Amino acid sequence: MVVEVRSPPIVPRPYPARTGKLPWSKDEVTPQWLTSALQNKYPGVVVEAMEELQYIDSHTSKLRMKLHFNQAGKAAGLPEQMCLKSNFSGGFDDVDICLLEAQFYHFLGDRMTVPVPTCYYADWDDDGKGHGVIILEDLTLRGGTFGFSLDDVGVDGVASALEGMAHMHSDLWNSPLLDQPWLPVSMATPIDNDQIRIMQKWIDLNLESPTVRAILPQHYLDDPGKLQRAYDALAEWEHSRNHPYCINLGDCHQGNTYKLPSGERMWMDWQLVRKGRPWRDLTYFTVGALSIEQRRSSERDLLKHYRECLLARGLEGVPGVDEIFEQYRRWVIYGMQAWVANYDQWGQKGLPMNERFFTAGEDLDTWKALLGA
Repeated sequence: MVVEVRSPPIVPRPYPARTGKLPWSKDEVTPQWLTSALQNKYPGVVVEAMEELQYIDSHTSKLRMKLHFNQAGKAAGLPEQMCLKSNFSGGFDDVDICLLEAQFYHFLGDRMTVPVPTCYYADWDDDGKGHGVIILEDLTLRGGTFGFSLDDVGVDGVASALEGMAHMHSDLWNSPLLDQPWLPVSMATPIDNDQIRIMQKWIDLNLESPTVRAILPQHYLDDPGKLQRAYDALAEWEHSRNHPYCINLGDCHQGNTYKLPSGERMWMDWQLVRKGRPWRDLTYFTVGALSIEQRRSSERDLLKHYRECLLARGLEGVPGVDEIFEQYRRWVIYGMQAWVANYDQWGQKGLPMNERFFTAGEDLDTWKALLGA
């Protein structure tokens, strides 16, 4: 079958009264700009002063700020510390991830019952450039810990996380709220289907590394184009299924979670949010969070546990364990293409994750399942 890939339509910005463009650099984020932006949602608010607490700049820019508000800001319940997230990197301006995350918080953030960060402002430009800005709570004040892709939480910790994932997926299970024009369908949007082509520069750099090559299967090194063919086959497989749709985090690894003091996980980084089926999140998180030996000994039990969590939430149309396993072993290819393009300076170590996903691909016959003998 041919997968129809559609670019999301241009959605009007949420605050038509705003006439200027959103900032494309950190230097443009000033008390004056923050005042003009926040007044779209909180009339009368004035940011009297701003102090930079931390700045992280990778393919997404994060600016932690301490803000001093006038009385209107205090009355509106705006906290002194916030985190602004956008794209000030000077690159990655050919993708719409910041726009999409802003749209998620604007349209669906308050529809989620699973923990997500509180968003005080979400906005985007409707000029087709894919630019967006969100202003979130400063999670450091929650007293929890930010996840890292290689956190060793053990099999029990992954089982606990899958309970939270089932909660996330159940929030909008087969919901008409998923049928919104701004929300891409998983594996039918350029950012999904063209990830390898978009990230080819970094894949090529990684494939030059002897350390990386040492953990990749020889059949892939002999034929690097095989990854794209298998990935295209995954898209075809996904759209040949008829399972219920749900909300997908889309980039679901431990590094995109925040562990609350209660032990519950908060799901964050909604830049690849999708209307999709749960196997993308399920596979990406499970394979990435377990050591190779942990995965080999427990993956089927964890898939069964996740399914039982969905059923416990009263969902209909949940496939059986064998069908979930067939999805799981194919979706491993998504993790392969994501991590072989990872650049360590972006904040997550790629080598162990590549080893986990490419080994899983060999163990589970992922290549054969997608491409045949």
